[in-house]
Amino acid sequence: MNEATLNFIRAHADDDVRRLALLGAKDTAIDVPFALNQIAGRQTARRKLPSWAAHDGIIYPPHLSMEQCSSEQTARYKVGIIGGTGVRGYEGAGMVDLTGGFGVDFSFLAPHFQKAVYVERQESLCELARHNFAVLGINAEVVCADAVDYLRQMPHADVIYIDPARRDDHGQRTYGISDCTPDVVALRDLLMEKADRVIIKLSPMLDWRKAVNDLGEQYVRAVHIVSVQNECKELLLVLEERGERREERDFSVHCVNDDSVFVTHPLCPQASLSPLSSLLSPLNYLYEPNASIMKAGCFAEVAEAFDVSQLAPNSHLFVSPPRPIGRVSWGRVFQIDAVTTLNKRELRTTLAGISQANITVRNFPLSVADLRRRLKLSEGGSTYIFATTLADKRHVLLVCRKIG
Repeated sequence: MNEATLNFIRAHADDDVRRLALLGAKDTAIDVPFALNQIAGRQTARRKLPSWAAHDGIIYPPHLSMEQCSSEQTARYKVGIIGGTGVRGYEGAGMVDLTGGFGVDFSFLAPHFQKAVYVERQESLCELARHNFAVLGINAEVVCADAVDYLRQMPHADVIYIDPARRDDHGQRTYGISDCTPDVVALRDLLMEKADRVIIKLSPMLDWRKAVNDLGEQYVRAVHIVSVQNECKELLLVLEERGERREERDFSVHCVNDDSVFVTHPLCPQASLSPLSSLLSPLNYLYEPNASIMKAGCFAEVAEAFDVSQLAPNSHLFVSPPRPIGRVSWGRVFQIDAVTTLNKRELRTTLAGISQANITVRNFPLSVADLRRRLKLSEGGSTYIFATTLADKRHVLLVCRKIG
């Protein structure tokens, strides 16, 4: 990056990249394609990696890589996982990231170890990492090597971090844990031999229960389901050699949404469900869990922890009598104003005066679009309608207003 290109990037830091591409640059010394990519990368970094964006010398990868890399928020959460796993003094090889990539996660984890090793098989990414780590002031060893080859010969480490590629040789997305590269299921014993703890980042699309079963329940200490602004971003598994016997509370699932964390132990006996009785009626409260709790599927544990009742086994909505509401960290809270079936006369009476609503369907035979057309309601407003199926198979609409 020569001085002319750097000055062009600084001068147009806030400009529209597409417009800049059409205008080009008068100075032939400016590498315009490179500059445009860096401007776009810096703009994304301000939103996604603000501490990186504060450094003028960072070089960013192509746009797709920037969109797919970890955010600063999720990277910092991983630091908390490392700190909470009892790493013994950060001695020896410290931390090894076997799938370095753009190096975002590594850059936040590495400073917490006396020695940190970044491993990546693409030399271009290694060069990028060396440059950016120097700009960020991170002391790291950058190794260009295949993850499996390096794993076989590496010394013992406190922690191994690995983020298997979720695309096959043809660029198609894969979701099975054994279909990712490298195959962490096949490598499990070697991973456990080489480190006290292993942290595996997986697609949020994966079934965490199957992933735990595939890797072996005796090895998986914790599952972290991480959401940002109620969108599930990452599934993290923490592995640790624990032997065959495990205590009831040895295993935990952490449902994370921004600064909210709900921790449960789903291998414990399931919580009993309270009868609905008259809870499904106007003035009572309806609760919609956040994305991480929905992904975890630990609904009985939620009912027990927060003293709420499940509306139906497959609807994943909860109800309670009216009560003082502070901040509900595990989801959204609504007051039920009316309950109606799909009977035309009932609907006409219940929805009188309502022209727009936010509609959600849970375990319901119609899609949101189909239901919106049927109800003739536009999108938006302060009314929330939850369409769901009760335990007795009745289809109902819960007309609500948000209170928390």
